[in-house]
Amino acid sequence: MSRKRVLSGMRPTGLLHLGHLVGALENWAALQDEFEAYYCIVDWHALTTDYADPSNIKKNTFEVAVDWLCAGLDPERSALFVQSHVPEHAELHLLLSMVVPLPWLERVPTYKEQMEQLADKDLHTYGFLGYPVLQTADILMYKAGVVPVGADQQPHVELTREIARRFNNFYGSVFPEPEVKLTPTPKLPGTDGRKMSKSYNNTINLSDDEPTIREKLRTMVTDPARKRRSDPGNPDVCPVFDLHEVFATADTRAWAAEGCRSAGIGCIECKNALADHLVARMKPFLEKRKIYEARPADIWDVLREGARKARRVAGETMREVRAALKLPSPENSG
Repeated sequence: MSRKRVLSGMRPTGLLHLGHLVGALENWAALQDEFEAYYCIVDWHALTTDYADPSNIKKNTFEVAVDWLCAGLDPERSALFVQSHVPEHAELHLLLSMVVPLPWLERVPTYKEQMEQLADKDLHTYGFLGYPVLQTADILMYKAGVVPVGADQQPHVELTREIARRFNNFYGSVFPEPEVKLTPTPKLPGTDGRKMSKSYNNTINLSDDEPTIREKLRTMVTDPARKRRSDPGNPDVCPVFDLHEVFATADTRAWAAEGCRSAGIGCIECKNALADHLVARMKPFLEKRKIYEARPADIWDVLREGARKARRVAGETMREVRAALKLPSPENSG
């Protein structure tokens, strides 16, 4: 490999939002020239929580692909593909699962967290417990040198390193241990003040048009101590100001902070100024989106070509894995 490989993915469980853009996609786009990049829409991972009703996965996969292209992921510089289009992922997942101790999976921090957040779903399945092994297969398949993640995902990459180490101890040096590449993740609250998340239904989506963006910001919570227009506020505890920090100019941030503390402006004025900046930021994105949405066949062609690139690497990896496990090869098993 002339360059290190980078691998990351997203689950097609709903529309992508601003958190995905500034917390992941912009970073992924910046890595395309430095690394040999593989970006995967992990539809099998979506089944770990949505197995009872998978009817939206195909539609969501298309929407994710459109947003990726609008955010600057380039099929000429990256392999953009769907996980289930590369069946080698399932084979490697199966083989890795043979050596992974059960307690390793039970201690994954997000296991109990998602159990609590998604209490309305029955997640007492092997697929949900074992999804970190599938995630490990996604990474090790491409012998990724680095995995770009936020700090909350760091334990998943550490588990991948442990699984690679255990496999190598049994069968020889097959997999490199990937390094974590911590990506800057701005604080991005949702409209209710909690972390922006599809689970909380508090998102501003990348596909939202201008009226929708303005309406969502209009109803967004602010400093709870500021009950009247004449009350001074504290921008340091205001979710709206957190979005100003990411999307507004320095001049607008200074104006909003001073106006809030002095009660010189009201929350509606503050929100309107933020909306102006966010609408301007998203205008080119939405213009691209209209073009891509009108060409669905081209989007699926991009994903098919990405899968072809990915399968070339995946095939090489699985031949090496089968040899390490001394399994009969389909090429010379006669």
